[in-house]
Amino acid sequence: MKNFCIFADAVNYIEDNLCNDVTQDDIAAACCCSLSALQKVWRYCTHTSLKEYITKRRLTRSAEDIAHTDMTLTDIAMKYQYNSPEVFTRAFRKLWGVSPSKFRTEWHSTGLFPRIIPDENTLKGGIYMGRRVDITELYNELRPTDRDNWVLCFDIVNFAEVNKNIGRDAGDLVIREAFRRVDAAAGDNMAAFRIGGDEFAVVTGTDDKTAAEAAAQKVISLNGQPVDFNGRGIPLTMRVGAIKLTASIHSMRFAELFDRMQNAINETRDAGAVIFFNG
Repeated sequence: MKNFCIFADAVNYIEDNLCNDVTQDDIAAACCCSLSALQKVWRYCTHTSLKEYITKRRLTRSAEDIAHTDMTLTDIAMKYQYNSPEVFTRAFRKLWGVSPSKFRTEWHSTGLFPRIIPDENTLKGGIYMGRRVDITELYNELRPTDRDNWVLCFDIVNFAEVNKNIGRDAGDLVIREAFRRVDAAAGDNMAAFRIGGDEFAVVTGTDDKTAAEAAAQKVISLNGQPVDFNGRGIPLTMRVGAIKLTASIHSMRFAELFDRMQNAINETRDAGAVIFFNG
């Protein structure tokens, strides 16, 4: 229980201070533990470092500002504790694969690395991101609708093998490319989200199965096209399960929504398919 409290307090403190100049010692102090204890718990829960998580969360949040505000690049860089626009641009390009200016025109979605939501399963060998991420934005995207809504639920085939055999840097690159494909398929009229380690969702905003299938096919048609990692081509294949949510989403809890989306992916995998529509 103590380790869970340390982890939960750390996640909350980091999220509250993404725009502040804080050190790992500050985080440990806020969690009432030693720095070594914090680092041990954090790496066990996330399989990554505090520094890496904070960097990814800052660059994800900065993407929101780039996409949805008129803030200057300098202001955004300063907001997220970068010393100059040049340093910020290099870090942003490394994570997103494009410059901030190109991001404004080439991307629609911003949630590449969503916030972790701590739960007890995280301390039972759970892998970073897992199914424990903040889906508030996805939930809010669904709630206003007064009609049925197709949700496309994607995952990457054999993604764990990339992390295991090539490394987490390669895994991050594959995740970004997968999210880019999903984002491109969603376009301006749909909304794309990352909902897990290698899992994504598109809220189509329509009850038209043909339109939902067309969006899914845009992603699936790219299956097998490799991602370049230091001159090595890593084939990327995705599959998609689709669920039709009714207007009663207002009464659905986050956990139930997570389960519905995960089940859609599992049904596709169990069927040995790349596209599976349920409903």
